[in-house]
Amino acid sequence: MAWFGRDKTELIAAARALPGRSQPLAVPTQHAVHPDRRIVPPFPEGLETAVVAMGCFWGAERAFWQTPGVYSTAVGYAGGHTPNPTYEEVCSGLTGHTEAVLVVFDPKVLPYAELLRVFWQGHNPTQGMRQGNDVGSQYRSAVYWTDEAQHEVVEASAKVYQEALNGSGLGQITTEIAPLREFYYAEGYHQQYLSDAKNPNGYCGLGGTGVSCPVGLHVSD
Repeated sequence: MAWFGRDKTELIAAARALPGRSQPLAVPTQHAVHPDRRIVPPFPEGLETAVVAMGCFWGAERAFWQTPGVYSTAVGYAGGHTPNPTYEEVCSGLTGHTEAVLVVFDPKVLPYAELLRVFWQGHNPTQGMRQGNDVGSQYRSAVYWTDEAQHEVVEASAKVYQEALNGSGLGQITTEIAPLREFYYAEGYHQQYLSDAKNPNGYCGLGGTGVSCPVGLHVSD
C-alpha cells in the first residue's frame, strides 16, 4: 500500500493503521534521573498515574520529572490504533498515536488539577496537529484520563484555561480529551532522553503560550 505524500496531520483510521506487534518494546525498569524509582509498574501504594501529550515527548517528560510531587515518568505512545508501535511508525502518522508522557505522582503533594497546570502552561494547546515547528498527528495535544474523577477535572480545567486564553486573544483549545485505552512504552533510548546521564546538552523546543493557568484555583468550585 502506498503512503507517499500522505498528509501527516490527518488522523489515520483504525482500518488503515499499521498492524504493529504483539510484544512490547524493551525498556529499562528504572528511571535515569531517579534510579531508585521504577518507570514500569508496580509503583508504591498511594501514587496515581496520568497520561498527557504536549508535542515532543522529550521536553514534556523533563518538565514533569522536575515537578515536585512527581515520583516517576516515562515516554510512550497513546491515543492510536497500532499495538506496541515503534518511534518510526508513530512518526509516519500511520499509527494514530501521540508522543505521550506517563506521569506517576503523589496526589497528596501534587493534586491532579495542579499537574494539569504544568500541562497547559508547558505547551500551546491551540495548534491542532502540530506543536511549534513539529508537524504531524503525533504532536497533537492530548490528555488521556484514567477514571471519571480525572475526566471531570480535565474538562473543568480546559474550560478555565480557555477563558484565560480568550482573555489574551488566543485561539480555541484543540486538545484531545479522551479515556486512556493503552499506553505503550517507547524505546529505551527515548526514556529520560534529556537527562544529564544521556544528553546533558540536549535541546527540545517545547514552549507554552505565556498565559498562566489558574486551574488549581477553580476546578473544584
